[in-house]
Amino acid sequence: MPSACDSQRLAGIAISGRILGALFYYAPDSETVAPLLTTLTAPGWTSQWPWQDTSSLHYGEQLSLALKNGDMAALRGAHQRLFIGPDALPAPPWGSVWLDKECVLFGDSMLALRQWMRAQGIVFQQQDNEPDDHFGTLLMLAAWLAEQQQPHQVDELLAWHILPWSERFLTLFIAAADHPFYQALGELARHTLAHWRDALLIPVAGKKLYR
Repeated sequence: MPSACDSQRLAGIAISGRILGALFYYAPDSETVAPLLTTLTAPGWTSQWPWQDTSSLHYGEQLSLALKNGDMAALRGAHQRLFIGPDALPAPPWGSVWLDKECVLFGDSMLALRQWMRAQGIVFQQQDNEPDDHFGTLLMLAAWLAEQQQPHQVDELLAWHILPWSERFLTLFIAAADHPFYQALGELARHTLAHWRDALLIPVAGKKLYR
């Protein structure tokens, strides 16, 4: 049974992982994200964010402002450029692109993630045979494990499969975002993962990055 401190940590990961993961994974006009964007424009929504530090609150407010001051066509266009293409993505959101020597999808690091999930009894069904190591998907997986009160699995997922490459990914993602919403999203994710990292009970794996 998780301690009170662990339960609080897991609750924070569950909330933030669900929100950030969905925003990184789904299109902004999708059925999944559209209601979430409405919530993000509500007054005072940041008061519900698990971490009330200055940076998190600032970038949460920037998310709201970008939605209020922008239009959906521009947001869709930014999502297309950052996550779909057809041009080369400036910051590919899949872990093996950063961790595999050949910088390919379905690389060795993704296969290691898949093996880890199988060992944990995690059934993870992706659409259209998509790689399992999409940044947004991994955040939602962390949230799901937190909801299941599995602190050790959360720590292993973070230390072995997310944090070794997420800082580099987010740095380039923010630099290339060229849209206030995705810039703020990247910054909020970076500060949130720093909080997740601070509470880890195991060290983050040292892995070589190839991008």
